[in-house]
Amino acid sequence: MELVALYKRVIGLDVHQAQITACALIEECDGLIRIEQRQFGTFKKDRRALAQWVVQLQPDEVVMESTGIYWKSPYAALEAADIRAKVVNARHVKNVPGRKTDINDAQWLATLSRAGLLRASFIPPAKMRELRLIARQRQKLTGQLASEKNRLHKILADGGIRLGVVVSDVHGQSARAMIKALIANKMPQEVLKFASRRLKASREELFDALQGELTESHRFVLNELMQHIEEIEQRIARFDQRLLAGLESEHNWLVLLQTLPGVDLIGAAMLLVEIGNNMDAFGSADRLCSWVGICPGNNESAGKHKSGRTRKGNAYVRRLLCEFAHAASRTTSAFKAKFSSLIVRRGYKRAIVALGHKILRTIFFMFKRRQHYRDSATDYEKLSVQRNAARWIKTLIQHGFIKTAQA
Repeated sequence: MELVALYKRVIGLDVHQAQITACALIEECDGLIRIEQRQFGTFKKDRRALAQWVVQLQPDEVVMESTGIYWKSPYAALEAADIRAKVVNARHVKNVPGRKTDINDAQWLATLSRAGLLRASFIPPAKMRELRLIARQRQKLTGQLASEKNRLHKILADGGIRLGVVVSDVHGQSARAMIKALIANKMPQEVLKFASRRLKASREELFDALQGELTESHRFVLNELMQHIEEIEQRIARFDQRLLAGLESEHNWLVLLQTLPGVDLIGAAMLLVEIGNNMDAFGSADRLCSWVGICPGNNESAGKHKSGRTRKGNAYVRRLLCEFAHAASRTTSAFKAKFSSLIVRRGYKRAIVALGHKILRTIFFMFKRRQHYRDSATDYEKLSVQRNAARWIKTLIQHGFIKTAQA
């Protein structure tokens, strides 16, 4: 297959853990193609040598395909040398017709790039890439925290403690104080002193739930789990502080995201470092949803549309969107109506994914137009006035801004 060349000087990089294979296709003045192949290591000195070699060739395009995350260090080295490489999708490269098994991967990359057949993946700025490390590790810690909390609940049940039956949140302030008292081997009558008056359960119900057979082994494991839970919570708090400090310059974007139902400050920060605020990098809402991997699968045959699975994408964004969807489905907004209509036909999990898809498309247009969220079903400004009008008027009268008839 003949490929029409759009660029005269291109470089393809095939990046692995311990080796980078580079191939440069240089079109000379007489029209002949010069092929120059090099191999580099992946240590810092090797990445510098790679960057110097690329700069010397002055390429029109540099494309790289990578195994896993190994593209990040070479990409940073090229970026420091003022070379913006394209990180391309390996699946896209393999789907381009005409590939021969005897052609080197790096040379094939350069050949496709020379013909303009490759589209770059989204790579956020260096600052956002650094903050991604914090946000993603925070997600891992959140998963560990949930796992440890579930384990603690299971150990309590194993010891006959049914606190989860009468208390909605076993890890609330009051319930945690009672669990610590149980770990300290206090009697149920003493443990009840730590129960908050705001708990809906009666004292008799709480007393019955605290009757169990906790052994020394139970208390030992519960104590270790409680210490680990509190340690992880402290770590998450430090991660939150560091993440928000790094996004001080993005305050307006964080405020914009929080106008969306179901999105809080930390969720907005974690989403922002993943997708950025420049939607021109994606071009359209469809491409953004495809990149995340939350759009419906496309499976059409003989003119019939069949059910398709969602493709692999950014798992961190997909998890955030599902969390937003869970929260938004319980708010007074158009998202709740959408969720209610979908859950009957598609089931709970698919309804959540579809709602996450809708939320992401909404975020795209919010960022594109730089406008906060306006709900089509609910006037939040009117609701705010209804809830606070009496208090506002009372305050205005108190400070003399409104004169009463008696005055």
